[in-house]
Amino acid sequence: MKVFFVSLGCDKARVDSEVMLGLISSRGHSITDDEEQAEAAVVNTCCFIGDAKQESIDTLLELAELKNAGSLKALIVTGCLAERYREEIIKEIPEVDAVLGITAMDQVAEILDGLENGEISGHKLIIKDKDILPITGKRIQTTGGAFNYLRIAEGCDKNCTYCILPMVKGHYRSLPMEALIKEALQLAEEGVRELILVAQETTCYGVDLYGKKALPELVKKLAGIEGIRWIRLMYCYPEEIDDDLIDLMKSEEKLLHYLDIPVQSGSDRILRRMGRRTDRSQIIEIIERLKREIPDICIRTTLITGFPGESAADHRETEDLVRTLEFDRLGVFTYSQEEGTPAADFPDQIGEPLKKRRRTRIMKLQQEIAFKAAQNMKGRTLTAMVEGRVADSFPEVYVARTYKDAPDTDGYLFIEDAPYELMTGSFVRVLVTGAEGYDLTGKVVEEDYESAE
Repeated sequence: MKVFFVSLGCDKARVDSEVMLGLISSRGHSITDDEEQAEAAVVNTCCFIGDAKQESIDTLLELAELKNAGSLKALIVTGCLAERYREEIIKEIPEVDAVLGITAMDQVAEILDGLENGEISGHKLIIKDKDILPITGKRIQTTGGAFNYLRIAEGCDKNCTYCILPMVKGHYRSLPMEALIKEALQLAEEGVRELILVAQETTCYGVDLYGKKALPELVKKLAGIEGIRWIRLMYCYPEEIDDDLIDLMKSEEKLLHYLDIPVQSGSDRILRRMGRRTDRSQIIEIIERLKREIPDICIRTTLITGFPGESAADHRETEDLVRTLEFDRLGVFTYSQEEGTPAADFPDQIGEPLKKRRRTRIMKLQQEIAFKAAQNMKGRTLTAMVEGRVADSFPEVYVARTYKDAPDTDGYLFIEDAPYELMTGSFVRVLVTGAEGYDLTGKVVEEDYESAE
């Protein structure tokens, strides 16, 4: 069948989607990006926050209309929404043929075969133990090839009071190191130059398998793979950043001086209610130490506004933390009341308008910090990885990223008047000549430069 595939949610879901695409293709089905031409559709869903749930539901309803119109023969739902709301999906969207939980996605090709052959009729529901390892296998890349994600673990044991993921994803479980090396080798052979390590929390990698934190050992082995030039770490909880990780960042040249450290609030009272493992002073101490020992480090964080019981004073403390630490990159979510979490039952819920106003205040503050930092980059020479041309209408302008910019998350470096054609995935040295908001502009000053920043 011709299969239309939709991947929603996080980078870890993207990895699942790429494995499913590989499974589907290996069975002889073809992938189409035209939903009108598709005979089957697979939607890998997300349910992390309210907006993500709504996007998943809207996508399913749109595809259900195509099925009712007769152009679509099969509709399969996978991922977190499928795991969490399995019965509701079947009841409310009868057009759905099969629901596969987070560890049952390896069945997607079999389900397609069964639907095509008429061996499956009615609704098929497959839910496995969510604490087994996630699916792995040959992936069809969807990132363009110059970068991709390596999921090193699944699940979480932190149990923050606002987060549904431990209930949906299960306990923290690391993938075996040998399997990750094999997967990374395959990605490198296909042209991946930047490997982005992701998990619910990367810093605890290996504790369950090896009885110790094994992230430094894993990174060293990944750094030995020919073709991989950059390794980027995402989702590092502040309390898990230790001497070994800091020493690794200082010594391993392929490991970028970039850390994504979610702190969520600047108020001790709210941090306690969130069930977080660090207080304000510890957050400041950790980040100031990182800046002191790795002066060019780029730190990204996330914050939540409008958590139940957050007072004006609590919010001001968070604003003050942003001013004090001047994060290089920052994202803000409004609190999402997720049923089944402890925080959902807290009595002092905050209205959406106030949550959004507080989010806007922090983003305006961060904008000032980020724009000033971007302007201060003028005159610096940085290594950049080329991602391609901006568009056909601007063929002379290339888009690239520096070590400070995670794909689809942070900013870009636009290269003007390149002295020669730049290949996607190549590395060049670029003199920063200007800044436009969060993005930089620059000119190539050296040809292919093959070592990491």
